[in-house]
Amino acid sequence: MTASNNDDFVVFDHVQKSYDGELLVVKDLNLSIGKGEFLTLLGPSGSGKTTCLMMLAGFETATNGDIRLDGNPINNIPPHKRGIGMVFQNYALFPHMTVGENLAFPLEVRKMGKSEREEKVKYALDMVQMGDFAGRRPAQLSGGQQQRIALARALVFNPQLVLMDEPLGALDKQLREHMQYEIKHLHESLGITVVYVTHDQSEALTMSDRVAVFEDGRIQQLSSPDDLYERPENSFVAQFIGENNKLVGTVAAVKGTTATVKLDNGSVTEALAVNCGEVGDRTTLSIRPERVDLGGKKTKNTTDALVKELIYLGDHIRCRMEVHGNDEFIVKVPNAAGHKHLVEGEKTTVTWAKEDCRALDA
Repeated sequence: MTASNNDDFVVFDHVQKSYDGELLVVKDLNLSIGKGEFLTLLGPSGSGKTTCLMMLAGFETATNGDIRLDGNPINNIPPHKRGIGMVFQNYALFPHMTVGENLAFPLEVRKMGKSEREEKVKYALDMVQMGDFAGRRPAQLSGGQQQRIALARALVFNPQLVLMDEPLGALDKQLREHMQYEIKHLHESLGITVVYVTHDQSEALTMSDRVAVFEDGRIQQLSSPDDLYERPENSFVAQFIGENNKLVGTVAAVKGTTATVKLDNGSVTEALAVNCGEVGDRTTLSIRPERVDLGGKKTKNTTDALVKELIYLGDHIRCRMEVHGNDEFIVKVPNAAGHKHLVEGEKTTVTWAKEDCRALDA
């Protein structure tokens, strides 16, 4: 087989997966991953993202379709012959081996000589700042240290592809955020291809070149993190990524890129016509809380609001309001000079630009 071009380093070609012969957990997946790319598979539990990772690793077999790595079909190649590094949430370190022995194990399997093994183990440990821990056993390490060792073991044999399945799930928030940046920097410095599975949207936005959002066995959107957040293509993605305000109504008119929507409480508003169908179709409007302005310049989207609840969060005030009959409408007010001070029970007005309001599927 000829090697693929760099954009097609990993290819899922019409891949389906069923465990019982009836229900498809993965439905007709077509996905190309570039060499050196950091791609995250993001979605709720049961959406199919982990099954895709396990088929790529070789722990699950595709029911239909082909998976190719660097131009070569790998459906029938066993996991240990695919040359793929793996990092799991539970670390999967051998408890009876030292850290050094854990790292040397994948090298022994590959029949590597002793001096070369020692050199590679030392390099991998230094890479994750664990050079002094070679003689310890996993039980003597903290969760964060064990995760670093698991990462070093996945990288020690210089794989071209590393798969990570919720690798930071067991860590506390602060350590988790620190490890996100460490993995991102390792990826950048080594130039390896990473396929990463998580259900944590902030993790996906922080680390990835592109994110594939899964739901119901399909990719709902495949985009860069900023595109995913700023320009969701359907209601599921808008709700799943970040915080989002939702207003429901019926399409009254579509002119160019503008949809006029009659909301269920009778008021009329304008939005970008992204995925809203035709006149008479039901639609959901999506507006990010930080894009709503308090008492700003009046537009066609200026409306009355009632302050229901204020929560102080340091850098901003999270304000829950009743807007167009929705009493879960959130506005993030920066905690900065010049911003209006609100009190609970107060009436005010809110406004947003048409460009920040997306008319999506109902």
